[in-house]
Amino acid sequence: MSRILKSLLLVCLAFITACGRDAAPVIDPGDGGNYAFDLTPADFAAAIDNPYLPMAVGSRWVYEGSGERIEVEVLAETRLVMGITATVVHDAVTADGELIEDTYDWFAQDTTGNVWYLGEASVEYQNGQPGSTAGSWEAGVDGALPGIVMPAQPAVGHAYRQEYYRGEAEDLAEIVRVGEALTVPSGDYTDVMVTTEWTPLAPDTVEEKYYAAGVGMIKEMMIRGGSDSAVLVEYTPGG
Repeated sequence: MSRILKSLLLVCLAFITACGRDAAPVIDPGDGGNYAFDLTPADFAAAIDNPYLPMAVGSRWVYEGSGERIEVEVLAETRLVMGITATVVHDAVTADGELIEDTYDWFAQDTTGNVWYLGEASVEYQNGQPGSTAGSWEAGVDGALPGIVMPAQPAVGHAYRQEYYRGEAEDLAEIVRVGEALTVPSGDYTDVMVTTEWTPLAPDTVEEKYYAAGVGMIKEMMIRGGSDSAVLVEYTPGG
C-alpha cells in the first residue's frame, strides 16, 4: 500500500475521531481523496484558542529563513465561509524588502477544539506587481471543502486533511512527535509538537513543522524535495 493511500485511510479515521458523528467524513482514494463531513455553523466556537495554534486578535509572528521574511498577523475582521464566521489571518512574504506573496487565510475552531482551514485569497508578486492567484480557494465554492489544520488532541500517528480543492489545494499532515524541546531565535520552547506535511500534487516534497504550546508554529523546514526553512524570530501575543 502506498504512503498516500495509507495516509488517506488515516485521514478517514482522524475525521471520525474529530467529528464524533454518524455521518463521519469518508475518504475515497479512488476518487482523488474526496471526502464528506457533517458540520454546521452551530458546531463552531467564537474564538480560536487551541494551544498549538492560538489565534487571538492582534497576535503576530515573524519568521525568517531562505532569504525571506514572513509576517503573520491575526486581524480583527472576520469572513463568512459556508455560514461559518472565520477569523482572518494576514500573511505577507517579502524578500530583500520586496513583497513576493500576500495572503489572507480563513480559520475557525469547532466546539471540540479542532482548528479548521476554510480557504485563502493569495496573490504572488513580481517586481512589485500582482500576478498569479494560483492556490486560492474558498470552502463551499467550486467543490472546495475545509480541512483541519490543528487537531484538538494531537497524538502521534494522527493524520488529517488540511484542505481540499481538487487539483489546487490538497495538503495532508501527520503528527510524528510530541513533547519535544526546541530553541529558535525567538526563545526556548518545550512541549513542542512536530508534524510532517505533504500533498499528492507534489509527492516528492515533504515539509516538517514545529508547533510550541501557547505560541503556534516556531519552525518549518523541507525534509524532502528542497532545503528551504524558516524560524520564528519574533512573537507578539494578542488578546
